[in-house]
Amino acid sequence: MVAIALVVALAGVAVAAPTGQVLVVEDIDTGERYVTQPVDDGSTVALEYTHSVEKTPVYDKYRVEGDALVNTRMEFESYGWGLPSRVNVTNVNGTFVYDPPGPITTLEALSVSPGRIANHTLVVEDQQYDLVAETNATDVRIHVEHRTLTDVFQ
Repeated sequence: MVAIALVVALAGVAVAAPTGQVLVVEDIDTGERYVTQPVDDGSTVALEYTHSVEKTPVYDKYRVEGDALVNTRMEFESYGWGLPSRVNVTNVNGTFVYDPPGPITTLEALSVSPGRIANHTLVVEDQQYDLVAETNATDVRIHVEHRTLTDVFQ
């Protein structure tokens, strides 16, 4: 009897043990998941889009650290709303690059309103996702989750 209880307890622990991290893109209102992509600490996640007013490309680079997305770099071609205007940037072939030694910001979740004009694209390592097509231009929350065997088999 004790052996059976021990086996059941160990199986429960194994099923609840973490198996890795995933980047999740989910509907802000319903929680419907559009993208679930495995990531590791140090994985690169980026958001590419066209600035709504300036009509120029923007690139925001993040690094996965535990449950957080750490914004490490920004690239943009003109100053506009939401873009840093009082920081030291480097001009690389007409693109302003903000690449500070420390994090720009650390987020538990990133909210995005994928737009047809902005053409938001999510890049996870080398995998690209057209957020407009994936979500039908629905507001989303992007965040990192730890998965267990239970999550994997659901």
